[in-house]
Amino acid sequence: MDTILSIAGVSKTYGSGTTALSPIDLDIAKGEIFALLGPNGAGKTTLISIVCGIVTPSSGTVTVMGHDTIRDYRTTRRIVGLVPQELSVDMFETVLATVKFSRRLFGKSGHDAYVEEVLRDLSLWDKRNAKIMELSGGMKRRVLIAKALSHEPDILFLDEPTAGVDVSLRRDMWKLIHKLRAKGVTIILTTHYIEEAEEMADRVGVIAKGKLMLVEEKTELMKRLGKRQVLVSLAEPIRDLPPELADWDLTLEEDGTKLRYVFVSEDEGIPALLAKLGSLGIAVTDLETHRSSLEDIFVDLVSAPGELA
Repeated sequence: MDTILSIAGVSKTYGSGTTALSPIDLDIAKGEIFALLGPNGAGKTTLISIVCGIVTPSSGTVTVMGHDTIRDYRTTRRIVGLVPQELSVDMFETVLATVKFSRRLFGKSGHDAYVEEVLRDLSLWDKRNAKIMELSGGMKRRVLIAKALSHEPDILFLDEPTAGVDVSLRRDMWKLIHKLRAKGVTIILTTHYIEEAEEMADRVGVIAKGKLMLVEEKTELMKRLGKRQVLVSLAEPIRDLPPELADWDLTLEEDGTKLRYVFVSEDEGIPALLAKLGSLGIAVTDLETHRSSLEDIFVDLVSAPGELA
């Protein structure tokens, strides 16, 4: 793995004694999309703020492309772009001036063609001369993204980038992420829209109560912790499960008219179950299948963190 970001033993305890982050170790590969999931107050924003040099860690080190974020702050900050949760723009400035100013802050000048490309990608070009105070909430969020991209960062942090925005921005955002990734940009995002992480991410990290509970390839995580369910509709209700069905993990539901069967992805027990039901004279009228989503797995993990292996 060609590591672009390395977090080693990073923790944060505030003066009040509150521990926001327990020691965390995490390496991010160049060009990957990494999703950091966790409930409110889990430590996601604290970790991002430490990497971006906004918050000083209590312990540990962060290196970006081999540069320490504290000793080489200016260098690492140029490498990183951040889209924060909160709006932080001059409401009386125009969109174009805001993005160009942000670009110059990082020592970049000129290259108007690049700024235009970013604004067009975010459907902001027609609003380039509008003052930010005149924009809708969704458009203001687009301006934050344009600012973060203004200096052509190698790593882009997206802290809840689509929270509370319309479907149009969400679609533009994910199109842009695909485009950035094709250029080799590394993307780290936190999101409450877990279906987006499920669709976009290569790896997933789950954080709760300041502890990084799990980091795993998304496909492997869903294979290892995911489950499938089949809801079997019966032609006639049954009062109790026959003892002949003890080999299957079944529950009787809806006044005996449905059987729920929970199994792992590779299970081959459905044909045998249906055959057994037929031999018992239990007629089946319908089958409904459900596969665990990343959200299902996430909820299970954060609701019972002590049980995680």
